Amino acid sequence: MKARYLGLDENLKTLAELITYHNTNMVSVLKYGTMKNYYTTEKYLLKFLRKHLKVDDIYLKQLNYRFICDFEQFLRAYRNPKKELVLSNNGVMKHMERFKKMVNLAVKLEWIPKNPFNQFQLKFDKFDRQFLPERELELIENTHYTNERLERVKDYFIFSCYTGLSYVDVRELTLNHIARGIDNNYWIFTKREKTNETVKIPILPKALAIIEKYRDEAEKTNNRIILPLSSNQKTNKYLKEIALDCGIHKNITFHVARHTFATTVMLSNGVPIETVSKLLGHNKLSTTQIYARVVESKISEDIDNLLIRFETKKLEPKAQTKQTIF
Repeated sequence: MKARYLGLDENLKTLAELITYHNTNMVSVLKYGTMKNYYTTEKYLLKFLRKHLKVDDIYLKQLNYRFICDFEQFLRAYRNPKKELVLSNNGVMKHMERFKKMVNLAVKLEWIPKNPFNQFQLKFDKFDRQFLPERELELIENTHYTNERLERVKDYFIFSCYTGLSYVDVRELTLNHIARGIDNNYWIFTKREKTNETVKIPILPKALAIIEKYRDEAEKTNNRIILPLSSNQKTNKYLKEIALDCGIHKNITFHVARHTFATTVMLSNGVPIETVSKLLGHNKLSTTQIYARVVESKISEDIDNLLIRFETKKLEPKAQTKQTIF
């Protein structure tokens, strides 16, 4: 009777078993960077169990709405050794989102009868994505360094601004990915590391000039890597130096180049969002809309064109309509 009361006579799964099962099965499906995030979520869950519940593990049937809410508050209040808050609202929500996916898996496996996340809502704060307008992009383009480290990072960043490739895709780009396209011009044929989606990108002149600048160096290496980047952390640190030199007061990271490609280089110059979506390697148009905003200059230009059409219509002779009276 005691075993039945405690649930020890049932083959019940625990939270730790769920996490292990999920991470073991997903390691061959999800990218390394994504798995690192799941490992971090696991770390916070285990810390929560030890600090809040004073246990190392719990049965899945013990998960309830209160557990979810308490874990959220634990994340919001979590401080590093320097007593600084570690996570923003969106950082907390990302951990809750990953935890929810693991719990959803438990429901599908019938390890848990009811989903404790049913009444919980993920609430992300919306932010405008940083990008460089044309003036700031030109400032960086026209800045030249005798320091090879900064000159390379600047060139690689500009290359991304004119191709839309992410940090990891630029780092993996080789001369083998460059070929003549349907128009007999040079194109990039590659796959996005994040989604494994094939992308075909016509190489704009400024991006091609950077490839040519480093082509001889790439030819001499075994892997033919065109733009060998430092770590993402170091690259972003160097970009902050470059932004400071150019008088740009923004938090510039390598990913800003991808936003700049979508917004300043493409949409602002009249390229349809459907085309931009293909160039970025997105499956959904809604994903592209997150990256690419219609800037004020484009709105102003479109309204000016509309006003011109209105004026043109005024000058056109009106056709006389014939009226028949019975």
